[in-house]
Amino acid sequence: MKRIAILATNGFEESELKSPKEAMENAGFQVDIVSPENGEIKGWANGNWSNTYKVDKILNNVKAEDYNALVLPGGVINPDKLRRNDDALLFVRDFFKMKKPVAAICHAPQILISADVVKGRKMTSFSSIKDDLVNAGAKWVDQEVVVDEGFVTSRNPNDLPAFNSKLIEEIKEGKHEEQHA
Repeated sequence: MKRIAILATNGFEESELKSPKEAMENAGFQVDIVSPENGEIKGWANGNWSNTYKVDKILNNVKAEDYNALVLPGGVINPDKLRRNDDALLFVRDFFKMKKPVAAICHAPQILISADVVKGRKMTSFSSIKDDLVNAGAKWVDQEVVVDEGFVTSRNPNDLPAFNSKLIEEIKEGKHEEQHA
């Protein structure tokens, strides 16, 4: 059975965690919410704090080796916190080094900029961080879902159906030899 890590902390965009998690579980994958925090983390929806989600694994207790793929939900607060966490950046980088699928939506590519894994990669994001990605060397495009050798990105919650579909396809394909940081 494929095991997938969703890396998140307080302030994640709720739909961008909930929807991919449900889609992956429906595809038969085991999905763990991995967080620097123990216990529960709180989502964000419609401009307000929303539901809490149980943390399955604490970041310091897991490694990329434990998982087949990584999913990064967006939100404004969540990526800003995670990009300042060295353990989170190492965890993210290791998925790229191991050529495993990585998927990021909305503002989540901010984490990937800080992890220094976007240079030369074709990708998309929430429009407000386009310049940040371009300045970090990414080839930014405005499409609902972009796949670059096992690396899946989307713009916002409206893109979730396409994002989830491509994410599942890439996980089923497994490692991508051209996946790189």
